[in-house]
Amino acid sequence: MTMLRRTWLAGFAAAAVFLAGCATAPTGPTAQERAALAPTGKLRVGVYPDSPTSLLKDKSGKKVGVAYELGQEMARRMGVPFEAVEYRRIAEVVDAMKKGDVDFTFTNATAARAQILSFTPMMLHLELGYLVGAGSPLKTIADIDKPNMKIAVIEGGTTAGILAREYKSAKVVPVGSPKAAGEQLAQRQVDAFTTNKGMLFELADGMPGARVLDGRWGLENMAIGIPKGREAGLPYLNRFAQDVRSDGTLRAIVGRAGLRGTVEP
Repeated sequence: MTMLRRTWLAGFAAAAVFLAGCATAPTGPTAQERAALAPTGKLRVGVYPDSPTSLLKDKSGKKVGVAYELGQEMARRMGVPFEAVEYRRIAEVVDAMKKGDVDFTFTNATAARAQILSFTPMMLHLELGYLVGAGSPLKTIADIDKPNMKIAVIEGGTTAGILAREYKSAKVVPVGSPKAAGEQLAQRQVDAFTTNKGMLFELADGMPGARVLDGRWGLENMAIGIPKGREAGLPYLNRFAQDVRSDGTLRAIVGRAGLRGTVEP
């Protein structure tokens, strides 16, 4: 083979690799997509504390959490400033999105929330379970729905409505936060606390003797949500959601948040 032919083939191969990379590389948002997703010029991400799916601090004090870090990453890829907007619980985040005060969050994509938010395809399954306090006689999920049982749920969350309909004997007790649920468990004011296992394991870590019961009573379908009326941004949002799943970004974020109880879709 001549030197000229070898040089030509090497150049052709390099060009082919470059073009293939360009074809698969994530593309930035169009002006229309950017205006829909970040209408104020920055990406306002709704988060709430003490939840690995949303926001918490790691051992070094650094802020982590799936909603928080996904928002940071999308703002970076879009080339816009990132702003975390903190609320007490997810119901307040959804209400803020309805008012147009928040642009982005990561949450359970329920049918009720789909009336207010537009969602990406589901990105994670998260198991729903129960946390019981130290010394609790409860051993399995089958022990929960019994007379005189009081089960704490986050006020305004989807779990409260579901279990209020499903329980035949147990009573649902709304609480303002996971911390409040932990305090009521410790004081034996409630018999168990139910939400997704990510939040339950996080709470259990700070409660000696507390246990997350084996098994699950349901699954949360976690996805990125944006306010209704901004569907012009969905093509880019859906590309972003697919990219962070395929390139390992989502897996790394879940690991930093210490999120447990996930099930691959």
